[in-house]
Amino acid sequence: MSEPDLASIPARAPDRRVALGLTLTLLWLGLAVTYVSFSVGWQHFLALPPSELGSFFEGAVAPIAFLWLVLGLFLQQSEIARNSDALRLQSDALLKSAEQAEIQARAIQANELHARQDTFVDISRLVTRQLGVTAGFLFISSQGAGVGGAVPAEQMREMWNQLGSGDDQAFMRALLGLRFTLPERESFELYYGTPIRTRHCETFVRAFERLLRVAESCDPDGMIRDALLGDATGRLYLSMAAARANPPAGMQVVPSA
Repeated sequence: MSEPDLASIPARAPDRRVALGLTLTLLWLGLAVTYVSFSVGWQHFLALPPSELGSFFEGAVAPIAFLWLVLGLFLQQSEIARNSDALRLQSDALLKSAEQAEIQARAIQANELHARQDTFVDISRLVTRQLGVTAGFLFISSQGAGVGGAVPAEQMREMWNQLGSGDDQAFMRALLGLRFTLPERESFELYYGTPIRTRHCETFVRAFERLLRVAESCDPDGMIRDALLGDATGRLYLSMAAARANPPAGMQVVPSA
């Protein structure tokens, strides 16, 4: 925290009121001495009874006491004003320090959020690749030529090549296409018709929901979550979840092996 600029407070110069008080005091004492010397006489003055001497000194000192009482009040006001200026500067310095601390806290929070988002991007790539492989297994289990499916082995190899070259959503798009072109019962069986398919779907849903939770923790505005749900990965997840929650009449999810 920066120290208040006390140098900006005017330095206390020798107060002229003190000099005025001393001058008036000396003049008053001089007048008293002159009065005693020429009007009363020192011999007669010293011969006065104690009571009269006390009354004389009381009358002589009272104006001086009143003078210094008034001067003390003025001097005290000046000191209070100076102290108030020092307190005001300290208050301003505290406010500035608080503002700087708030700015630094916001900057640290923003940097932390950006770091979490950068980390999430890397995690999202790995999870999407994993989900692409899971979708590939699900697609093979229903459409591969080896299980009586309609997709020949050559086309299946081509799709795996696409996945290997970076197209993680190749099988996801194919599954979505089947989901919305097949009849309702066959499209349900596409996801949950066999124990193997159910296991692949459960793996896909579980991994994607974990990814969503991580996205929500680093994206207060929900933009990343909406983007995840809007691409082929998110749409396949929603399709799987909807099929499991609303199976066709007379059908149920086949338990996973």
